[in-house]
Amino acid sequence: MTHSQLIQSMRLGILSFLLFAAHPQVWAGEGHDHGDAVAAPNLNGPQRLPDGSVFLPKPAQRQLQVRTIRAETSQLPRSVELNAKVVMDPNAGGRVQAMSAGRIEAGAKGLPNVGQAVRKGDVLAYVVSSMGPVEKSNQIAQLAELKASKSLVEKRLIRLQALSDTVPRKDIEAAESELQSFAGRLAAIEAGLNSKEMLIAPVSGVIASAHAVAGQVIDARELVFEIIDPARMRVEALAFDATLITQTQAAFMEVNGARVTLKFVGGARSLRDQAIPLIFTAQGQELSNLPLGSQVRVVLQTKASVKGISLPLSALMKSAANQSIVWIKTEPERFQPRTITFEPLNATQVAVTSGLENGDLVATQGATLINQVR
Repeated sequence: MTHSQLIQSMRLGILSFLLFAAHPQVWAGEGHDHGDAVAAPNLNGPQRLPDGSVFLPKPAQRQLQVRTIRAETSQLPRSVELNAKVVMDPNAGGRVQAMSAGRIEAGAKGLPNVGQAVRKGDVLAYVVSSMGPVEKSNQIAQLAELKASKSLVEKRLIRLQALSDTVPRKDIEAAESELQSFAGRLAAIEAGLNSKEMLIAPVSGVIASAHAVAGQVIDARELVFEIIDPARMRVEALAFDATLITQTQAAFMEVNGARVTLKFVGGARSLRDQAIPLIFTAQGQELSNLPLGSQVRVVLQTKASVKGISLPLSALMKSAANQSIVWIKTEPERFQPRTITFEPLNATQVAVTSGLENGDLVATQGATLINQVR
């Protein structure tokens, strides 16, 4: 670079500096920003505090419909929760099975549908008896032989009747008896060749399950239809403690969020899968909407007691550590989680045995939404 070029370059640099220094600083207008500032946190909304509690303003509590109850310690019946399932009443339900192997054939009204009401004695379907080619050919040959023998006996009877004045009466009666015998044997074989077994409804009720399709081939004793009376369903629970048969004083189950009181029918005196089956019925029609075979939970209240606090199941939540907790209202706008231990009380309530004190305000309604605040 020559001396003149160097001087020119320095002049341009000084000019640029002077122009930049003389230019006034430009600020955004009112109501405008470029997003550089950090947004201030909303301290008035629901939020999880550093100590794990939840700040929930009064407007948010009303919007979430938060409700609390006051904890009170009392003596509660000790309860046991059992696995159970819905079964049919043997006096109000039945199974339709085929006596022999064959092919399903629809009746005059077609095959019944699931949920269709039927009456005792209704013909649900037919089973066309099936037999092998050899067996069928043997019966056809026997049928032809019997027809030929019957024809000979008929002709002999006609001749004897024509000579009734000279032929002993006993010979005519013997021919008549022999003819009746051939006729009966022919009718039996023909009925066997063209037989149809009728599948008849053993009770009145509703078709709970159907395993029949027109043309389907089934085996003997195969289940084709199940019929139940929805108003007379039962619950079967499996107990591993035999003393529950005599110690149970009340039984409950939950159906669609409502508690249903059960009536104890009886317990088996033989084990099934190392457990004792216990049978219950409902007081009303609460079991009518449950499908046959539904898995349910039954809570049995025994004569023993336990000291605890009764709470609805809706108050129980799970913490991040998978512990059972409830939310306690410590201040008008603050809720604190509390780890608890509990036992079942009935189908919709539990007995809290530790973690709570008398007078604690426990969130019952809206506890799920409180637990979700972050």
